[in-house]
Amino acid sequence: MWKFILRRLLIMIPQLFILSIIIFLMAKAMPGDALTGKQMDPKADAKRIEEIRKQMGLDDPVPVQYVHWIKNISHGDWGVSYTHKTPVLDVIGDRIWNTIYLGIATLILTYLIAIPLGILSGRHNDSWVDKLITGYNYIGYATPIFIFALIVLFVFGFKLEWFPTGGTVDPQAVPGTFGYFMSKVYHLILPTLSGALIATVTTVQYLRNEIIDTKIKDFVRTARSKGIPNSKVYNRHILRNSLLPIAAFMGYEITGIVVGSIFVESIFGYPGIGQLFVKSVLLRDFSVVNALVIMTSFATLLGTLLSDIILSAVDPRIRIE
Repeated sequence: MWKFILRRLLIMIPQLFILSIIIFLMAKAMPGDALTGKQMDPKADAKRIEEIRKQMGLDDPVPVQYVHWIKNISHGDWGVSYTHKTPVLDVIGDRIWNTIYLGIATLILTYLIAIPLGILSGRHNDSWVDKLITGYNYIGYATPIFIFALIVLFVFGFKLEWFPTGGTVDPQAVPGTFGYFMSKVYHLILPTLSGALIATVTTVQYLRNEIIDTKIKDFVRTARSKGIPNSKVYNRHILRNSLLPIAAFMGYEITGIVVGSIFVESIFGYPGIGQLFVKSVLLRDFSVVNALVIMTSFATLLGTLLSDIILSAVDPRIRIE
């Protein structure tokens, strides 16, 4: 197991290196740079802007800029945000915990909803319950997350005014108090609900199909022929085997939730790394954009590794060597 994990971690190094080249070239291919916005200001001095561009090395050849960027990263220097005028890691550090809280809450709610629905749909397939849940899945598949989030925000935030429409905490809340904690939870409800209700559809459908396929396998028929009660057949044989792929899929779910947070955070005005990414792209703050993409890619690779480890841990028939 440890050899496998070490080998996978070592493989990530060339993967991230190749990815860094692609990310850097794509950023450079975009029109403009961090100083473009200043050129739109009629009061801006064009000569001064050109001097700043040379000082920042933005006029250097692309390979030179890339080598300089990689050298800085290897020393823990991710550069300075052109927009915030502070180190990139400080900008990301102020927001990453908000995204982590949102991701954990969304993941927990996703499984709390998806697993019971998947079990009901698979166990009672072709019933009216199954048709109702399948209809919910079809609607979820057909609805983009940003459309669904806008509807949730409009109905529960603006029309009914049940929940706040932006931010992470009430400005008047005192840090460290119970009221401050509850305010954080209160601001998490709408973004979490929007992300979870869409994220559940894949897990529900996958679990439903696994249960239906497992019900007709030989070992299940053998268990029933021995007179084992139907509840034990489902719990010990069907459900246990059907949940294995769901457990292994958890690593990918984490990655998907992080990516989906870009839309959710932007719509709900939730100051996380998703919202930061969108703003940084619009403002051509490529030092922040590059850092976020690299970090997200690394999280994706770790999620893939985590899925393999979970599958090996929950299924004794599989051992990673």
